[in-house]
Amino acid sequence: MDFPSLRKTNGTWELFVDGKPYLILGAELHNSSMSSSRYMDEVWQNIKDMGVNTILGSVSWEDIEPEEGCFDFGELHLVLSNARSYGFRVILICYTPTWVKRNPQRFPRMQLRKPPIRLETSNVISIFHEECIKADSQAFSRLMLHLREMDTQRTVIMVQVENEVGLLGDSRDGSVFAEELFRGPVPQELTNFLESDFDVLLPELTRNFPDFPKTVKHIRAAGKVGTWTECFGENIHTDELFMAYYYALYVEKVAMAGKQIYNIPIFTNVWQPKGDDTNPLDNVAAGGDRPGNYPSGGAVSTVLDIWNRFAPTLAFISPDIYSTNYSKTCAAYSHKGQALFIPEQRRDEYGARRVWEALGSYQALGVSPFGIDSIKASECAFTRHYKILGAIRHHILGARPKPESFIGFYFDELGPNGNDPTPPLTKQFGSFTLSISRAFVLGTPGPGFGMIIELDNDRFMLAGMGFKVEFASNEPGPLAYTGILRFEEKSVVDSEVGLLRTDRILNGDETRSGQWANMPNEDPDYGTAFIPITVPARTMIAEVQVYSI
Repeated sequence: MDFPSLRKTNGTWELFVDGKPYLILGAELHNSSMSSSRYMDEVWQNIKDMGVNTILGSVSWEDIEPEEGCFDFGELHLVLSNARSYGFRVILICYTPTWVKRNPQRFPRMQLRKPPIRLETSNVISIFHEECIKADSQAFSRLMLHLREMDTQRTVIMVQVENEVGLLGDSRDGSVFAEELFRGPVPQELTNFLESDFDVLLPELTRNFPDFPKTVKHIRAAGKVGTWTECFGENIHTDELFMAYYYALYVEKVAMAGKQIYNIPIFTNVWQPKGDDTNPLDNVAAGGDRPGNYPSGGAVSTVLDIWNRFAPTLAFISPDIYSTNYSKTCAAYSHKGQALFIPEQRRDEYGARRVWEALGSYQALGVSPFGIDSIKASECAFTRHYKILGAIRHHILGARPKPESFIGFYFDELGPNGNDPTPPLTKQFGSFTLSISRAFVLGTPGPGFGMIIELDNDRFMLAGMGFKVEFASNEPGPLAYTGILRFEEKSVVDSEVGLLRTDRILNGDETRSGQWANMPNEDPDYGTAFIPITVPARTMIAEVQVYSI
């Protein structure tokens, strides 16, 4: 049986499981959930009812190595066996053990700089000491060895190494050893990389150090090797760059140790700073407007290029999207053709709508809301979305190697004054340009979400609700008319092979006499109208054929 792997098809990354492309419709459990197979027995069916196909769960280091050198995989084995019985695949997440935390002499902690000149011990182990790296690498290697030997059915398809790494409470480690490194010369491999790639780095990085190319040339012309402050200035951005470089080296060593044992995709995730999202969320697990308020050194967009260069064993680096702008974050973490996967995000309707854009417009390998096991399937926003996405996954996977052939999108609720936070959009396909806007209603338009997949030059699959599509021919010269030839409501017969059947032929007022394809909401607002010309959403899957004369 093939190991799970990432492969590129026509420039698009795909996750292969059992030798076939796989779409992750994920759900991350609460941090403690997978520590108990008894607890998981209570929630497996509920998660299955949501349409989830992949579980993300934490394996605490203390669970598999409660004492140094004593490994116990019994509980993990039970959990994986039960996951397999429900048809789930699993992505594992790793944490730090208590025995490391209890021995600060051997495993030093980072130090927080407090005014005026006081150091305060943090709860984060140092990334600058070999004992920490050695212990972390050994535990991760043993986990990967266990998976390679025992998980013969490939239930585990990927592993996340560490979790939202970085230092909270200060922009950099103030310990004596870290301070010596910071006051010393910048490693040449870092300055060489920044100098050679400066023009293709993310603007979030180059904006913080606009004078770096000129500065480093002057330093070299003087025959010197610059310190961190000489090369980059004395500010929090330099602190963050320093931490990011050494964090990337640390995680690379741990990931490499595991990858040499078991060659399946390994990645890490990133706490995102507070962004400019229209509905920001402030809590203890997201946000922060400066390094230290968010974990300094983690692979945020200001230092993502550093991580990509100095942690090459990672298959990709994943954003946890709670408070940042969803679209901008997807774009940043697709930088330089990196595979996109969202391991944590909001579990409400606001978050669920956005996965359509991640999957359809950014070709994400998959998505995963956090804390899914503490909500009932009947009350979970993702249940509806995953049921539709699961039904058309064959078509999504078929379109992924041709990213120009599909698009995903969403429309949020209108603002209190009727302002639209998500305006209409257009997408040019081979023969037609599609204008996508909110579904036609006689009253107030509602939110929406969807995906459009080009099946042929004149045929398109529409999935979702709350939107309408108008078509214009791309043929040169004047054309008298472009309209809908046939608009069919579809339902799925076999999602494995993508077999659909026609349930209804939509026409008349439902298509404005062939002018548009309307994908209504479940409960369209008729306003004060007394003629109900808009039918409610039903299967939320349709196929439309277009013509021009």
